[in-house]
Amino acid sequence: MKTIFQHIKGDKTIWAIFAILSIFSFMPVYSASTNLVYVVGSGSTLGYLAKHIFHLIMGFAIIYGVHKIPYRYFSGGSVLMLPVIIVLLIFTLAQGTTIGGANASRWIRIGGLGFQTSTLAGLVLMVYVARYLAKNKENKIKFKESLLQLWLPVTVVLILILPANFSTTAIIFMMILIVAFIGGYPLKQIGIILGAGVLVLAIFILVAKAFPDAMPNRVQTWESRIDSFFEDGGEDSYQVEKAKIAIAKGGTLGLGPGKSVQKNFLPQSTSDFIYAIIVEEYGLVGAAVIVSIYFLLLFRIFVVIRKTTTIFGMLLVLGVGVPIVFQATINMAVATNLFPVTGQTLPLISSGGTSIWMTCFALGMILSVSASREETEEDILDDNPLNILHETVD
Repeated sequence: MKTIFQHIKGDKTIWAIFAILSIFSFMPVYSASTNLVYVVGSGSTLGYLAKHIFHLIMGFAIIYGVHKIPYRYFSGGSVLMLPVIIVLLIFTLAQGTTIGGANASRWIRIGGLGFQTSTLAGLVLMVYVARYLAKNKENKIKFKESLLQLWLPVTVVLILILPANFSTTAIIFMMILIVAFIGGYPLKQIGIILGAGVLVLAIFILVAKAFPDAMPNRVQTWESRIDSFFEDGGEDSYQVEKAKIAIAKGGTLGLGPGKSVQKNFLPQSTSDFIYAIIVEEYGLVGAAVIVSIYFLLLFRIFVVIRKTTTIFGMLLVLGVGVPIVFQATINMAVATNLFPVTGQTLPLISSGGTSIWMTCFALGMILSVSASREETEEDILDDNPLNILHETVD
């Protein structure tokens, strides 16, 4: 055990948070998977638990491997990865499949495993934005130049994500605006970009309504989720009602591990609505502990930001770290009927390989920044991203 701790670097509290959430997730996933086994009629509870544990073990390997990479490599890596994710997103729109009953084509199959490309795209995009802002920290940002170098790639990626995943698109877009503001981008121009984003969304909705065969069910899905939030009726309303019943039955201390009843009625009990199962089984106390852990993670993210010696490192941690807590907050808000259904999972607790792995990738980057020694901005923001390949070969 001592040998393991000698090899892990960075903020030890973040490592502990990863371990606590991962180990805690075993029981809720095992318990909630009975819905898939006995209602849907697929697999076994032990099989789902084993798959979840495998995803977490792979997640640990990702965190460990990524946190060993000097974070300056992520800067040029984002430039190299940007065209790759654009190709992947186009392929996903054209060939994507549905998994777990979702009616959005968000997935591609790689080696027999389902992979949600939008989560990877979000990470790459946040690093790319952090890189651009850090490179221009000493210069007055020219709006026309930034339109081509910054906002064009951002727009292309977000437009490719939007048809299948509106909530992820919205989270990425808002985080980019926040990072841009903190990175010194003029507030007036951020307002222009925000207005342009709203306009693009309005045009997309109009086009989707005018040509429903091109993007079947997408706008209707958004509308039904909003309607379900304010009115009863529909599948989403059904799930929310069952989640509310689960939370009400949980009381202060809960029914006990594995004793949830509503897991048998919630179609997304292992993913989107797993927080409701946690409240039912562990009560208000368990729910408060989970909330506290995520806010502790947010606190440690800002501790890492405070200790970071470069602008790029600060913006990188902010851009990839805060969305983890933001996603957790949205998931819990949906389960408690404070927010419309979005399809966002509970990081490191919900089942699902892509969500776990991308969260681990983000945590690995944060730990890489935390573990880094003092570096100069010039070393990190080399204009030629191909230097990464040269340095790796050397």
